[in-house]
Amino acid sequence: MNRHHATPWLRAAAAVAVAATSLTASSLSAQEAMWGDHEGRMELTSTAFTDGNPLPAANIYNAFYPGTTFNGCSATGAMGGDQSPPLAWKHAPQNTRSFAVVLYDATAAFTHWGMYNIAPYITALPENAGAAGSSYGSQVYNDFPDPNYDGPCPPADYPPDVHHYVFTVYALDTELDLGATANFPANGEALYQALIKAGLEGHILASARLVALNSGSVPPSN
Repeated sequence: MNRHHATPWLRAAAAVAVAATSLTASSLSAQEAMWGDHEGRMELTSTAFTDGNPLPAANIYNAFYPGTTFNGCSATGAMGGDQSPPLAWKHAPQNTRSFAVVLYDATAAFTHWGMYNIAPYITALPENAGAAGSSYGSQVYNDFPDPNYDGPCPPADYPPDVHHYVFTVYALDTELDLGATANFPANGEALYQALIKAGLEGHILASARLVALNSGSVPPSN
C-alpha cells in the first residue's frame, strides 16, 4: 500500500501532521452544534449512497498492497475510482451567496476534500466534481495532500476498522477568503478556520450532513 497507509511510521507521521486540523475540526463541530441543523432547513443527499451506508467503489481511494492488485482501501479489495460522489442539497436560505462542501474522516481526523465559494445557484455536484481544476468551486489541499477529492482509505489493521466519513454542506451569506496564493495554497486547516470565523460572525445560514461508513481490508492469507 502507499501514502499514509503504507507503514506504521507513515501513519504516525500523518497523525502528527493533521493534529492541528483535528483540533480545529473539533471546534468547528462545536460551532455547528450552536448554529443547529434544524429539520426542514437543509438536506444533503446522494444517489451513490444513503446516510449510514458505505460509499461505493467509484468513490474509494486506491492503495494496493505491494505486489498485488488488492486495494486495501475497500472492504472487498476491489479497485476504487477515487471520484467524489454526486451530492445534492435543498432548502438552503434564499439569501445564500455561496456554498462550501467538506469531506472529513471523523474517526481518523483526516480531511479528504474541501470545496468552497460554490455559486449560490448550484444545488448539486455531479460525480467527480472534486477533480483537480474543478469549475464548480475553489478546492483546498486535503491531508494527502492533493488539491482535489481523495476517497476513503481506512487502514484495516488499525482499529476501529469502520471509519465515519462526514460530508457537510454549508450555506453562507458571503464568500470565503482563505488568503490562498500560488506559493501558499489553502489547506483544510485554512478552510476550517474560515468557516469558524464565518460561523462566529453569523455568516453560516444553514448546514447539512451525510455520513458514509467505510472499512478497509487486508488480503486473504494463502
